[in-house]
Amino acid sequence: MIHKLSLTMISGVGSTIARQLLDAFGTPEAIFLEKKQSLEKIPGIGAKIAAEIKNPEVLRRAEKELDFMTKHYIDGIFFTDDNYPLRLKQCPDAPLILFFKGKTDFNRHRIISIVGTRNATAYGRELTEQFIADLARSFPDVQIISGLAYGVDICAHKAALDNNLSTIGVLAHGLDRIYPLQHKSIAIEMLEQGGLLTDFPSGTNPDRQNFVMRNRIVAGLSDATIVVESADRGGSLITADIAFSYSRDVFAFPGRVGDRCSAGCNKIIRLNKAGLITSAADFINSMGWEENKNITVQTEISFAGTEDDSEIVAIIRREKEIQIDQLAIALDVSASELSVMLFELEMNGVVKALPGSRYKLI
Repeated sequence: MIHKLSLTMISGVGSTIARQLLDAFGTPEAIFLEKKQSLEKIPGIGAKIAAEIKNPEVLRRAEKELDFMTKHYIDGIFFTDDNYPLRLKQCPDAPLILFFKGKTDFNRHRIISIVGTRNATAYGRELTEQFIADLARSFPDVQIISGLAYGVDICAHKAALDNNLSTIGVLAHGLDRIYPLQHKSIAIEMLEQGGLLTDFPSGTNPDRQNFVMRNRIVAGLSDATIVVESADRGGSLITADIAFSYSRDVFAFPGRVGDRCSAGCNKIIRLNKAGLITSAADFINSMGWEENKNITVQTEISFAGTEDDSEIVAIIRREKEIQIDQLAIALDVSASELSVMLFELEMNGVVKALPGSRYKLI
C-alpha cells in the first residue's frame, strides 16, 4: 500500500501519467525502484518529474497517510485492486486511489446517484423521500450515492437510512473531517449502512474546486444519476453533465416554468440530457428493472457469431437482462466497442434493446 499511496502524491503526476508509469513498469513498487534515467524515457515524464518520483519526501508523505488510515480504520482502494468500483473504473478520469470508511460492496447490482440543490424546497425534500421509499419497496438492494451536502444530498442519505438502504457519501475533502459539520451524526450512522468515500488524502480542505472533482465520482459510481431540484447553474448539473459524458442514464424531475429551483431540471430535460420522470415507477420502467422479475429466455441460440459474441450471449443469459455498462465491466471492454457488438447481435435477432441501455435475449 505504501507505494500505491506514494504514486498519488508525486508533484506533477496525475492519473494519466501514473497509468503510463504503471503500463511501463508494471507495479507501483517497480516505479520507485527504477533508475531516474529510465523514468525520464517515459513519454510525459522528463527530468523534472523523474526527480520528483525519486524525492524521498514522497515516501514520507505516504507513510504519514498510511499511519492515519491505520489509526482510523480507513481502507485504501487502488485502481488495480479487485474491490475497486468497476463502474468507476470504466471512466477515463477515474482516480488512482479511493479512501473509504464503512461497510459496502461497490459492485452491487443496482446503484443510483441522487443529487440536487443545496436549497431544497419542502416539495423537493418530500419528492426525494417518496422516491427512495417507493424504490426501496421494489428493490431493497439498491444503493444510494450522494455528496453529504445540504439540501437534496442529505435528504437522500437520510431517506436511504430510513428505508434500510445502503448509502455512500462522496466527500470533497479528506476523511479527517466532516463537512458540513452539522451532518456528522448522519455520516456516523452511514458507516454501518454504506460509508464515506473520497479520493482526497487527509488534510485536504473542502475547497471549491474539489467539489467539481468529487462530482465525477458521484456520477461514475452509479448506473444512473437523478436530479431532483436544481437552479439553472449548480453542482448537480455538473454531476448530470459528467454522467451524460460517461454514457450513463440521467433523469430529472420537472418543475413549474419560472420556478428557480426547477430551472436546471427543466433545462437538461429540454436539451435531451435527461429523461423526464415523475415517480419511482417511471424510473424503474425507464431503466428496465421491472423486466427482471418475469423474463423467459430461450435456452439455446444458434447464430454465426464471434467468440466475443458468444461470451456476450452467455452473460446476458446468466443475468437474464443487463445494463450495457455492467456488461462492459464483465467483459472488460469499452462501452463504445460493446455498443457495436450489441448492435450486430440486435440486427441478427439475438438480443433486444430495453429502456435504460439494457439488453436481454430474444
